[in-house]
Amino acid sequence: MKRIWAIFCAALLAAGLSGCTAETGLNPRHPVTLTLWHNFGGQMQATMDTLVDEFNGTMGKEKGIILSVTSISGSSAVQEKLTMIADGDPGAPEMPDIATCYPATAALLQERELLAPLDGQFTQAELDAYLPRFVEEGRLSDGQLYVFPFAKSTEVLFVNQTLFDRFSEATGIGLDSLSTFEGIAAASTAYYDWTDGLTPDTPEDGKSFYTADSLFNLAQVGMEQMGGSLFAGEALALDSDCYRRIWEAVFEPAVRGGYAIYDGYSSDLSKTGEIVCSTGSTAGILFYGEEITYPDNTTEQVEYTVLPFPTFQGGEKIAIQRGNGLVVARSTPEKEQAAAVFLKWFTAPEQNMRFVASTGYLPVTRSAFEERMEQEIAANENVNIQKLLRAAMTVYEAYRFYVPPVFDAFNAVSSAYAEKLQTAASEARQEYLSLLEGGAAEEEAYRQAAAERLEAFRSAW
Repeated sequence: MKRIWAIFCAALLAAGLSGCTAETGLNPRHPVTLTLWHNFGGQMQATMDTLVDEFNGTMGKEKGIILSVTSISGSSAVQEKLTMIADGDPGAPEMPDIATCYPATAALLQERELLAPLDGQFTQAELDAYLPRFVEEGRLSDGQLYVFPFAKSTEVLFVNQTLFDRFSEATGIGLDSLSTFEGIAAASTAYYDWTDGLTPDTPEDGKSFYTADSLFNLAQVGMEQMGGSLFAGEALALDSDCYRRIWEAVFEPAVRGGYAIYDGYSSDLSKTGEIVCSTGSTAGILFYGEEITYPDNTTEQVEYTVLPFPTFQGGEKIAIQRGNGLVVARSTPEKEQAAAVFLKWFTAPEQNMRFVASTGYLPVTRSAFEERMEQEIAANENVNIQKLLRAAMTVYEAYRFYVPPVFDAFNAVSSAYAEKLQTAASEARQEYLSLLEGGAAEEEAYRQAAAERLEAFRSAW
């Protein structure tokens, strides 16, 4: 049968009819249309639109594939719609052929047999070209690959170098102190005291130095750096000495004023000069410009430095792996093959680097990191992106990636953890200030404000 099919294809080619492939059934004379959902806005959307148009005009045209973007929503909205589909909600939209998706949502879709496994669409050599941890994150409970990596992120330390230089000159604290969370905690207290001293007639009006976009990620990675785990199954494990170190590195500087207790993105505070540094996703680089606007509406030109994710003293260099991937709907062999053609094209180093270089994401192949990164750094016109890619290279070369677990309640646990910790720190901060106002010394005020807070936090879980 294969011989007859090959002769038939050869005859068509001889007659000038191209595009017959026994493997996929794809034919440019009868193109397959694939729908795509993604969660990119702004510059990311513009880059994605350009790449989709380019695919349709090149590889898609050659193979007989038309990619149609039918939904552009925020990440949470995309996941909500996919969850509705997984749950069989009567009001759910039709499942797209390709969608950006997180592993937790993909697991729900796979339970309903709505996703196509992707291993069979790639040779082992093709899969080996990708960073192993990026691929492994996309394997679900049956061991098969469903969430394909196309652009990942990690967390780094963003530093307003302009503000830090003034602080450093006054106190002697150097940038190298920010390589550990203990160093950041000490610097934050010193910064609060220094800025408080600039207005001696107004006590306790110092400024915060640092905040984290995700306190939960800080805790997860911190535990891994120290050789532990934040989880015992699906429950939080908070009783260890390792976790006490994490608590102390966050709670004390927050109570003393050095850490901002803020329910939002750290870039918001950075834009107004309310903090000096923060840990957050590499994709957040697009929200850092070259100017800050102070609360009194005065502006200042500033420069940023991007450093690898800090470690706890003595800990292993580990950074979190963030970002979603692309899933393919279970449908016809032709559509599934067509989707794989797009995945291969989109994640090839040339296209992948063009996407990540304008978005703050990380490339997903070894060759992109090892053969194209230096070239991109030299050519990129955005100074902050250049600095980000330099930090990404350090992470790639010296760090190990940590992949968070996947279970149904993960997002709820993450949100509750941050909320409870911020509430505990905020309440202790108010008590601390009241004690100071009543004449207590700083150490005694902190001791009283912090008493039994960790035990109460642990018992809340």
